[in-house]
Amino acid sequence: METLINEMLDGQILLDEAITEFEKLYIQRALERHSDHISKTANALGIHRNTLSKRVSSYQQTSKSKSKRLSAKRGK
Repeated sequence: METLINEMLDGQILLDEAITEFEKLYIQRALERHSDHISKTANALGIHRNTLSKRVSSYQQTSKSKSKRLSAKRGK
């Protein structure tokens, strides 16, 4: 973990960015561990299933937005 933190600091990643990425990866791994079962995953994480659903949805929307921007840049 120390190595990762040092790499992130060296790359000048802001704390908000680091927290967001950690949360996203943590949730993805938890979903994998619980076979994408929202209620079981939310219970394991200690959050409400609606909260988990909203966060997963926001990650998917963010991913789609990034894909569209990359496609637009490549097309130019």
